[in-house]
Amino acid sequence: MAKNSHTTMQDNNEHKDISVVILCYKAGKDVASFVEQMKASLTAHGLTFELVLVANYNRHEKDTDQTPSVVRKLAEQDQRIVVVAKEKEGMMGWDLRSGLAVSTGKTVALIDGDGQMPAEDVVRVYDALSSGDYDCAKTYRVQRDDGMERALISGSYNFILKALFPKVNVRDANAKPKIFTASALKKLHLTSSGWFIDAEMVIAGSYLGFRFVEVPTIFHENKFRRSFVSFRSNFEFFGNLIRYRLTRMHEFK
Repeated sequence: MAKNSHTTMQDNNEHKDISVVILCYKAGKDVASFVEQMKASLTAHGLTFELVLVANYNRHEKDTDQTPSVVRKLAEQDQRIVVVAKEKEGMMGWDLRSGLAVSTGKTVALIDGDGQMPAEDVVRVYDALSSGDYDCAKTYRVQRDDGMERALISGSYNFILKALFPKVNVRDANAKPKIFTASALKKLHLTSSGWFIDAEMVIAGSYLGFRFVEVPTIFHENKFRRSFVSFRSNFEFFGNLIRYRLTRMHEFK
């Protein structure tokens, strides 16, 4: 029987090496191959794991978005898979937080399930995290195959972020996978419901004194659908940065 976010987690999940939260929003049947790649990579590396597949859906698409049924079938075939499939109450950040809420591993990885970020990167980032006394390991994108517009959006966003928050010294705030130790993740007190959650993690971690390590990666083109991020998103990101600086920075004093 497939597990879901309302299921009490088994005791033997508490000591998994890693929980991998995979954001599957509107991924449909294409997420199945990505899950298989992830399982193969983690198994080959000798890691014990759980995969948390987040397939939250919009109310008006409940009958047309096939993603929840796809991931539930995957969970029926593998007890290491946990499904979170609820009617959406927010955007990407809300989806991510709903997946983090049921993660039980000693480390927790965050990655999109659309294949733009290679499944194998989770192992590479896990090794980087394990190589020293780090709280978070992540990638930074040295090559982007998703177009000049996305590269410009990312570059300008990272520039503004570092100007407003000088303690942030990561190269690429929005890059995934990110892997946190479970103890570090609990300290973040994440609240964002939108795209800002990546920046929220990096800002909060930087001002809490987290040690970050980054490894290079290639960001692939999504051949199945267009990006949900547009150049207009930069204005939203900028507004969120200003709001965070004005309302949340007192937490770190």
